[in-house]
Amino acid sequence: MKWFFGADLWKSRFGVMAATCFLTMLWFVIDWCLGTTFRAMSITELWINNLLAALLLTLPFLLSRRVWIQLLCLVVVDCLLMANLMYSRTYFTGIPFDSYFLAGNLKDFTASVWDSLRWRDIGFVVILIAGGIFSARMPRERHIPALWLRYLSMVLILGSASLLCNLFRGGFYNAYDSLGRVAYTNSCGVPVYTVAGHIAFTIMDDNRKKNVDSQAITDWLDKHAEYNGDVRLSDGVEPKMNLVIVLLESFESWQLEKSADGKEITPYINSLLRDSTTFYAPYALTQVDAGRSIDGQLLITSGLLPTKGTVFSTRFPTSTYLTLNKALKEKYGTESILLTVDQLITWNMGVIAHSFGYDSILERSSWNNDEKVGKSRKLSDGSFFRQSVQKIENDSLWLPGEPRMLTFVTYSGHNPFELPDYLRDSEFDLRGKGYHPVVENYLTMAHYTDSQLPTLIEYLRSRPDWNRTMVLITGDHEGLAAQRQEILESGMKGADLVSPGQYTPFILLNAPVAMRYEQVFGQADIYPTLLTMLGLHDYRWQGVGESLCSPRKIPAAISSMTGALDGDTTGISPDRLNHWSAARDISDAIIRSDYFVSH
Repeated sequence: MKWFFGADLWKSRFGVMAATCFLTMLWFVIDWCLGTTFRAMSITELWINNLLAALLLTLPFLLSRRVWIQLLCLVVVDCLLMANLMYSRTYFTGIPFDSYFLAGNLKDFTASVWDSLRWRDIGFVVILIAGGIFSARMPRERHIPALWLRYLSMVLILGSASLLCNLFRGGFYNAYDSLGRVAYTNSCGVPVYTVAGHIAFTIMDDNRKKNVDSQAITDWLDKHAEYNGDVRLSDGVEPKMNLVIVLLESFESWQLEKSADGKEITPYINSLLRDSTTFYAPYALTQVDAGRSIDGQLLITSGLLPTKGTVFSTRFPTSTYLTLNKALKEKYGTESILLTVDQLITWNMGVIAHSFGYDSILERSSWNNDEKVGKSRKLSDGSFFRQSVQKIENDSLWLPGEPRMLTFVTYSGHNPFELPDYLRDSEFDLRGKGYHPVVENYLTMAHYTDSQLPTLIEYLRSRPDWNRTMVLITGDHEGLAAQRQEILESGMKGADLVSPGQYTPFILLNAPVAMRYEQVFGQADIYPTLLTMLGLHDYRWQGVGESLCSPRKIPAAISSMTGALDGDTTGISPDRLNHWSAARDISDAIIRSDYFVSH
């Protein structure tokens, strides 16, 4: 250690320049994390890669032995880091490689550029000046024994450590990409792998995009339109103009119309299912992948299946998406609003909402966090619905007669389904009655969410434009995940209630066509069904799924996570089944190639 890091090394101009480079990299990490999340700093590779980057950045001094050359190079590096920080404050990611060639476009957005600066960014200037001052105090010439050997040895050790970490995670591409598959690490790629690593990743990712066969997509979509036909409402049936989507976190179908200890689990939703204007389909197979909640929004809002091996929102946030929002705006001039208790950084939601066509977003900072649930201490469903109704009425978010699309994304039902005692219903208490602990918590949370829904639904029913409004209540994805099989095999109380299938409910209130659809279908089928109900059968993008209103609908679906087929495909021709099963690959290609930007 003395040979590597002795005083002769660090009490020299080289030592000061190396320290300056490392502090520059560290300040970039801190500055980035202040705007995103500090989870990156708990990842070992961050320290290895940034130490390695700092050593490589000292090469100008090693080669020239001139402090001014080293500082000049650091000025260039600082500009690069600052540009990525400013970009991240809008897109929560680093600058893609191709975008560096579009820097001239910034001349029309000077105000936005200045608005992206923060006072903390001055840290780069302070570090640069301090490095210059401290280096000036060091002797101009100082012999450092075996400097190049020590330097190259350190680079080799850190480089080998970085390489081993990447190999352990399946290679650099997979290692970087894996961070984007988790909700709270999707913005960690740049600080962990540095800007240079991000550029390398985007180049590799772009090469994958170039391999997409655009003609194959077009051919598949043409055939898809032939198979499905023109699905529209019958003559005389008036479509709805307003759409409200209520995405209940991890909400499954099996607890609906059921009881626990003689008490209805979801009495309010059960009453909605009995309404003569309700379209109810209990077997919507979850088709999300690693993106979970944001994948659910992709499926429902745009009719696309999740990308393969990555999360679309972190890798392709600015691709062109054709959505319900855009279809409604095109036909009715509809303004769409996203209401969520999450931060905009979660799954890169802020950028995705813009890409989907939302006109405005009410996110975590918009609410008074007065009732908190879960380990993340986020706003309860009850307070969320109460405050939402208040904002709609008091802030004129939706004046009567104006076309609107509102999407509510709840949180309370998030695993591990822990509801504070003061929010529990004393008349629905399953504790100490022998239930499987996960089932007990899940049912308690489902009962709570059900009890809070009237705040929103009854308000909507009281509006003068209710007759033109349709409400979708569904789960963003299933909730039990890997715990399902363990529960089913436990033999404990409540296990018999749990469905072996990963189904979320499709509940459409005030639907133009009311019925119960008892067959299996996929979440990708929700989008074309909503288009039918809204009279948008002529919108240019009908999704990769099939409308539940179509007599040709295949009563089955394929899980995105397992690839397993669920449902009945008896009597379906092999050609159509092959076409239908290729939907995931086509959807992946559409997103990766940004197909809609030119079609």
